[in-house]
Amino acid sequence: MEYKEIFEEAARTLTINKLRTGLAMLGIIIGIGRVIALVSLGQSSQKSVTNQITSLGANLLTISPGSARGGFIQGGAGSATTLTLADARAIASSPTITNVANVSPEYTKRAQVTAIGKNTNTSITGVETIYSTIHKVSVSEGVFITDSDNARQAKVAVLGPTTATNLFGTVNPIGQSIRIDGKSFKVVGVTVSKGGTGFQNQDDVIYVPLSTAQNVLFGSNSVSSISVEAKSADVMTAAQDEVGYLLLDRHKIASPANADFSIFSQNDILSTASSVTGTFTALLSGIAAISLIVGGIGIMNIMLVTVTERTREIGLRKALGAKKKDIIAQFLVESIILTFAGGIIGMLIGILASLIISKLISLPFTIAVSSIALAIGVSGAIGILFGWYPARKAANLQPIEALRYE
Repeated sequence: MEYKEIFEEAARTLTINKLRTGLAMLGIIIGIGRVIALVSLGQSSQKSVTNQITSLGANLLTISPGSARGGFIQGGAGSATTLTLADARAIASSPTITNVANVSPEYTKRAQVTAIGKNTNTSITGVETIYSTIHKVSVSEGVFITDSDNARQAKVAVLGPTTATNLFGTVNPIGQSIRIDGKSFKVVGVTVSKGGTGFQNQDDVIYVPLSTAQNVLFGSNSVSSISVEAKSADVMTAAQDEVGYLLLDRHKIASPANADFSIFSQNDILSTASSVTGTFTALLSGIAAISLIVGGIGIMNIMLVTVTERTREIGLRKALGAKKKDIIAQFLVESIILTFAGGIIGMLIGILASLIISKLISLPFTIAVSSIALAIGVSGAIGILFGWYPARKAANLQPIEALRYE
C-alpha cells in the first residue's frame, strides 16, 4: 500500500468517529498546552527579573554592611551598620580606585507615610543627586533630589509612581505635602515607572535627601548601602577588588574572610535570579509533562479499542494480501496524526494562555522556538511510542481468526 493511501485511509478512519478522536487528542492537547504555557511563563518571569535588575543601573556593584563569606562577592548583609558616608567619599576620591565611574551612598528604611487622609507603608530611600545617574532614575514630573537639598537637609520628597497613586490617586502630587513618620515633606517630583511588584517594587518608593534621612528622619550615621558604577563591564572585577581592599584598609581588617561588608555585582544577582527562575520553570514543566504520559496512554487505549472493533477489517485486508508492515504503518499513522494534531492545537492554546496570563500579571510575553520544537517533537514521539503496541497487535492477528471474529 502506498504511503499516500495509508495517510488518506488513516485520516478517513479518524473522521468517522469524531467524538472518540477528539477525546483521544484531549490528553495531548492539555499536556502540550500546559508545558508550553509554563515554559513561556517561566521565561517571561526570568526576563522580567532580568529587566528589573538591569534597570537598577549598568555595571553596578552594591556594597552592603554585614560579614562577608568567602571573599568580597558572597555575603550575608543584615542590619549591620559598618558602612558610613565617609567610606563612600573615600571610594570616590581615593587615587587607588581607577576603575570606578560613580559612587552613590544610600540609606533605606520603611516608614509610614500619610497624605490628604490616605496612608501607606513604603520604602524611604535617602539619596544624593548621583543616585539618578547610577540607577537610571528619571522624573516624569518635577525635579529629583539636588545637591542643594542635601546641603540644607531639605524636607523634600520625590515619589515613585505607585506611591504617588496610593497617596494622591489622580491628583497631581507636585507641591503637595506628605508626612513621613510624622514629619512634613514637600513633594517636588514623581519618577518614571520602572515596573515591578512585591516588597522590592521600584515604583513604590519615596526618595529624600540622604542628609535628611540620616539626621532628620532616622537619626543614623551609617548608610544602608553604597552603589558603585564601574567604568565598563570589563573592569567590574577589578573595580570590585579595588573597592574591597580599600574598605578592608579603612576598617582595619587584615583578611577578606573577616570583612564586615559584602560586595555584590550585578552579574552575581542576575545569575542567581536566573538560576532560581530556571529551576522553578523546569520543575513546573516536569509536573505538566506527566499529563503527556497520561495523554499517550489514553491514545494507546483508544487505538487498542480500534483494533478490537476493526478485527474483521484487518483480517479481510490480510486475506487480500496486505502485508504485516502495511497494517503496522496504517495504525502508526493514525496514532501519529492524533498526537500531531493534538500537539499543534495544544501549542496554540499554550501560546494563547501564556499571552493572556502575561498580560494579566504584567510580564513580558516570551515564547521560545524550543517550545514549538518541543510540541512537534514530543507529539510525534508519543504517537510512535504509544501507537506501536496497538499496531503490532493488529498486524499479528491471524487472517482466519480475524475473519471469524464476532
